[in-house]
Amino acid sequence: MRVGLFTREYPPQVYGGAGVHVEYLSRELAKLIEVEVHPWGPQQSDAANLHVRGAEPWSEISDGTTGKFKGALEALSLNLTQVKALEGVDVVHTHTWYVSMAGYLAKKLYGIPFVLTTHSLEPLRAWKAEQLGTGYAMSSWMEKTAILDADAIVAVSQGTRADILKAYPEVDPARIHVIYNGIDLAEYQKTPNTQALTDYGVDPAVPYILFVGRITRQKGVTHLVDAIRYLPSDTQIVLCAGAPDTPEIAAELRQKVDEARQHHPRIVWIEKMVTKAEAIQLYSNCQLFCCPSVYEPFGIINLEAMACRAPVVASATGGIKEVVVEGVTGHLVPFEQDPVTSFPSDPEQFAKDLAARLNQLLLDPEKCRRFGDAGRQRVEDIFSWTAIARQTVQLYETLIAEFKARP
Repeated sequence: MRVGLFTREYPPQVYGGAGVHVEYLSRELAKLIEVEVHPWGPQQSDAANLHVRGAEPWSEISDGTTGKFKGALEALSLNLTQVKALEGVDVVHTHTWYVSMAGYLAKKLYGIPFVLTTHSLEPLRAWKAEQLGTGYAMSSWMEKTAILDADAIVAVSQGTRADILKAYPEVDPARIHVIYNGIDLAEYQKTPNTQALTDYGVDPAVPYILFVGRITRQKGVTHLVDAIRYLPSDTQIVLCAGAPDTPEIAAELRQKVDEARQHHPRIVWIEKMVTKAEAIQLYSNCQLFCCPSVYEPFGIINLEAMACRAPVVASATGGIKEVVVEGVTGHLVPFEQDPVTSFPSDPEQFAKDLAARLNQLLLDPEKCRRFGDAGRQRVEDIFSWTAIARQTVQLYETLIAEFKARP
């Protein structure tokens, strides 16, 4: 069996959870079947059963288009390029709207089953209009067209499954399969190494709260910064936050951090996406990890933190509620969400509630240790990539058999 995986992100160009997912899933799948990865980029390689065939958007689009909708046009042009040579592929599997039309077209052109993993849903991310402009209408159309045509939709959590049925009620529930994200348990584990902390100006001798993520409305980092005023003034907070969606949100975060530093000077902002080794050191040595996302179909960063034995304080939304166990591996912070934007209806109250849970764990190192140990055990029990790859191959086999049985 040979699967064609389509993705925007693939090493070394990985900046989000979807890219992490495809990186590890492709590696594990290649132990079981032949894998052909089609990313957005110049990558080209062959290693045993893993073949990478990168491609670039059309130069006419990349070089000749201005405006926020450029990204949507680039994605469509790339999808057209990606499907021009798929000889020998038995099933196609796409990840995120950026490549969803490649799966849609491959199904039509090659007569093979189409699997789509949704890592987020455009109708539930209204703030993307800030990043994509009028291209948001196009990304929404691409996603909807592909989801309605896919032979199987993989939801990364039960919460995501419910969101799919809410956003696209036309979808047959039988076509949705829940397969979780995973974690490399050998790579992500607690380390005593603190070199990365020293390099970035973090004091290893002072307990710290850690945030890791992109600067985007979805990840809620501005809400965490708003919560800082309710923490003790000597609290060390490490914001590992880069890759802003827009210059506007980057400027907004900078203003909030500058204001917060006036009363909380121990804020360390690492304005880049750090390496895996550096992230593991940051996870391993924090007193607690905070994930204040307002929308999160899964939240793979919580798995990374838990694998490194960090207790987690996270917003009670989406797939996070299936990863973090309240009172066992950390604390979940509920909040009322605006039905259109997913933002907190009362952002000030959300900031206060976040701070209350953070304060509780800052004052209880022993509970932090217990939560951290329980988190490591949970990822070992449920979230290994080996099990996830097997479930995925079983889905492929079922779909291929169904296609062959069709008249």
